[in-house]
Amino acid sequence: MSAMRAYEEIVDFIAAGTTPDGVIAYQPSKAAKMRVADLIYQEKTVGLSPEEKSELDYYMHLEHIIRLAKARAHKFVAHE
Repeated sequence: MSAMRAYEEIVDFIAAGTTPDGVIAYQPSKAAKMRVADLIYQEKTVGLSPEEKSELDYYMHLEHIIRLAKARAHKFVAHE
């Protein structure tokens, strides 16, 4: 699983159209979750190469965007 594939998953999710409830329910693929867990484990145990650190940073940035979108979606749901 590459960071670009995780990015593409999010773009596909947005392009397909969604609702606030859909945003709240969104979960990354199992492959993306496993890759992030692996990178975090490596970071804590043996360290990461510069490329792996960059990849982990990218995943963390994507996670931040999704968390912001979910928080905003909760506001929309609360106003319905």
